[in-house]
Amino acid sequence: MFVWFAAFAVLVVAAVFDSPAMDYRFVIAGAVLPVIEVVVGHPYVLHTLVGCVVAFVLVALVTRGRRLVARRLVGVPIGLFLHLVADGTWAHASLFWWPFLGGHAFGHGEVPERGHLGASLVLEVVGFAGAAWIIRRYALVAPAPRRRFVVSGRLDRDRSVR
Repeated sequence: MFVWFAAFAVLVVAAVFDSPAMDYRFVIAGAVLPVIEVVVGHPYVLHTLVGCVVAFVLVALVTRGRRLVARRLVGVPIGLFLHLVADGTWAHASLFWWPFLGGHAFGHGEVPERGHLGASLVLEVVGFAGAAWIIRRYALVAPAPRRRFVVSGRLDRDRSVR
């Protein structure tokens, strides 16, 4: 389940931040990164709010004094947080708020994506529809905007179809 998280994150970031300099490749990477824990089988730090905050602090520390690099990498913690929203982790309070509400959910139980597998399949279809809308909205079928997105991670707002 990748497309739902990627499309959801791009749509939210494009609507909320409306930044022409945002590197959506890093937002997408952050949004799908917690799926690694599905392979492991249990939720860990990538499914916690603390994980998002730590990622943001690391980006801020590592990129101090390098504004352009910071602008690019800040997409990862944003994507991580949007993953928690998109898969409903916020509804699992002991996991979302770990370690503040206890540590019993950390490393135990199911990853939220497995807990709602039927809904996840429906959301994946919604994600494909969202991805199609993004492709149309930002004219990514045309070679130049698509190349710009692949190379810089930017969505060409001047060529968008409204």
